[in-house]
Amino acid sequence: MNALVLPRAAAAAPVLACGAWLKNRAARLDGARVTWSAEHGDLGEAAACATLERSADGLLAQGGVRAVAHDLHPDFHSTRLAAALAERLGVPAIGVQHHHAHIAAVIAEQGLVRPVIGIALDGVGLGSDGTAWGGEILWVGGGHEAQRWERVAHLAPLRLPGGDVAAREPWRLAAAVLHAQGRGAEIEPRFGPVVGTQAARTLHTMLQRGLNCPATSGAGRWFDAAAGALGLSVRQSTEAEAAIALEKLAAAALARGDEPTLPAPTLDLHALVASLFEVPDEPAARERAALRFHLALAEGLAEVAATQAAARGVEHVVFGGGCFLNRVLRERLALLLKRSGLAVHAPLVVPCGDAGLALGQAWVAACSVSDASAAESVASLETH
Repeated sequence: MNALVLPRAAAAAPVLACGAWLKNRAARLDGARVTWSAEHGDLGEAAACATLERSADGLLAQGGVRAVAHDLHPDFHSTRLAAALAERLGVPAIGVQHHHAHIAAVIAEQGLVRPVIGIALDGVGLGSDGTAWGGEILWVGGGHEAQRWERVAHLAPLRLPGGDVAAREPWRLAAAVLHAQGRGAEIEPRFGPVVGTQAARTLHTMLQRGLNCPATSGAGRWFDAAAGALGLSVRQSTEAEAAIALEKLAAAALARGDEPTLPAPTLDLHALVASLFEVPDEPAARERAALRFHLALAEGLAEVAATQAAARGVEHVVFGGGCFLNRVLRERLALLLKRSGLAVHAPLVVPCGDAGLALGQAWVAACSVSDASAAESVASLETH
């Protein structure tokens, strides 16, 4: 286990956080000190679940806690473990929304004491409304007010034909874009030769009938859709394979000095991704198209974030989530926000993906406990 000392503000309540599903890592927060477990891996593996349990016991052996924090998803092993530990210890189990936790992790790491606009971009996390989120613009309170938050905007939802399997098969997401644009008749002729006529026909039918096609605002799935439309990826063998291929093309165009014409800023990427089907199968053209996707996404996010910041009197923007490993997106978005006079904060030591999520969970839970304790003290004084 390793430790991190937070700057400026210390948490008033000791808390254990159990992390999420992917790249799971637990953390204990004591004042300004964060003690991390090792990374356990994804909790779909029994060995990772068992290791998380041992890590949690080791962190609890360091002393009592006032709460146990966890993700909102009820089926994660980390959530179930948090509930069991909280019951055993007689303390509250506090659920923290996934993207809120991403932003709170940076607030804690960098000692940000004023409210922020948070841009959280990743594959998926359960939203407070029960749907799949992942392309979020949030308002989050700073410092010890980080338990206060609001979802102020998000990427337009994209259908996932086949549910979770769509995250592994970018062609499905590209097909969903065609259907949404009234071009569903193109799905079979475009994808049948690649995935099989019957598979393409079945997916078209699913989209027409709305069968097993949940929606997500996940930025990662929009990257997959763009890669699928450009023919970069049909099925992914490793995590973020399609997005990495798309970024590689964009970086090549950027290195050449390309500045493609961009559409009006928007958080609805359907038309942009649909246009990628018309890009000639020629290296420079595909590189330029990949860059256009990245820059258009950055423009849309920057405009909304800057507008929300101005409306709310906020001067700081925080990046969180695994999509910020993408250098092309991260650097262009930061540049646009700084041009608007905003200070930009990205994770420095804590991972921007789910391996850093436990810190955000712990910070929000500690703020919640402190807030509840303060309210109880006021109520007690008022009754005497």
